[in-house]
Amino acid sequence: MKKVSLAILVSLSAVAGAAYAQDNGIMMSTDPAKAADVEQRAQDLQNGQQAMDSTPAMAPKHHKMAPHHKKAAKPDAASS
Repeated sequence: MKKVSLAILVSLSAVAGAAYAQDNGIMMSTDPAKAADVEQRAQDLQNGQQAMDSTPAMAPKHHKMAPHHKKAAKPDAASS
């Protein structure tokens, strides 16, 4: 019975979270100033992405790795 109650509680929590996420999503506005502001920001983002795409990326620098040396085996104390 406890497992069923826990499953129901988790399911209700998930449904409530999904409903809350949808309430705070997209908002509509008929204000022309807000629409112009959103369009301007979208245009700025698009121009920024195009500038990043047209700029050649610098090749990553490769660092030479130091050779790995195995530690010398310790002599057995029993054999001395």
